Amino acid sequence: MKNNSLYGRHSRPLDTVLQALIGLSAAVTVAVLVGILLYILINGVPYLSMRFLTTAYSETDDSLKGILPMILNTLYVVVITLLISAPVGLCSAIYLTQYAKQGRLVKVIRFATEVLSGIPSILFGLFGYTVFCILFRLQTSILAGCLTMTLCILPLIIRTTEESLLSVPSSYQEGAMALGAGKLRVIMGIVLPCAMPGVLTAIILAMGRIVGESAALLFTSGLSYSMPKGFFRQIFASGRTLTLHLYQTAREASTPDALNIAFATAAVLLILVFILNCLARFFSRMLQKG
Repeated sequence: MKNNSLYGRHSRPLDTVLQALIGLSAAVTVAVLVGILLYILINGVPYLSMRFLTTAYSETDDSLKGILPMILNTLYVVVITLLISAPVGLCSAIYLTQYAKQGRLVKVIRFATEVLSGIPSILFGLFGYTVFCILFRLQTSILAGCLTMTLCILPLIIRTTEESLLSVPSSYQEGAMALGAGKLRVIMGIVLPCAMPGVLTAIILAMGRIVGESAALLFTSGLSYSMPKGFFRQIFASGRTLTLHLYQTAREASTPDALNIAFATAAVLLILVFILNCLARFFSRMLQKG
């Protein structure tokens, strides 16, 4: 019997070449990622200090070059945006998978979310500035930036959560309903606990998008670097996040050490994203164990 040229001995050189290409691609990807991280950390970490992390920022006073206001503004944006977008995205995904009839309306909604996920964030920024800042008279403020970021990450949360809900075996729901459980009780007691890892994955991805966003916030949250004077007062005031501070500092270079401040800010941004991701994964594991 002759060897098949596709699966026989003639395919071994091809397999070796393909494995080499896959390994090379993976190595290049990891090398680029590690290179970027090392470049930022090597240039930024030497300029990190407690004073840099815990003091305010001033363009005129060289003794005040801290980033505490920007760290607080970033946390404000992350928390408020997730408080708005996570419940809306979760409820939307539950409706699409559990209540809506799989017809034209559902297809239109899913198509709309896919289109929204591909829109450049700068367009969300222009929309947010026109609607939230001008029409709703919020001016450039943290709240306007949070509402704009909600529009940016809602498609991500909806699609990821929807896929997680659809991955729950239908036999679980059928068994619970056969025992007399209602639709809402099945969703809250069976579907959501099983899909919770995927839901938290959506939140983690959204969190990374929020922390790293600059274009949408440039038009809506403003560039003020003043120290926040309270949570409820700050959300209606202008405030720059870490990414906006990084952009503004590197672009203007108004001081001799502006580039050093930019690298240090970038290092803090990486560390903050790492900490937030670790916390999210920790709570995810706690929920799974519970």
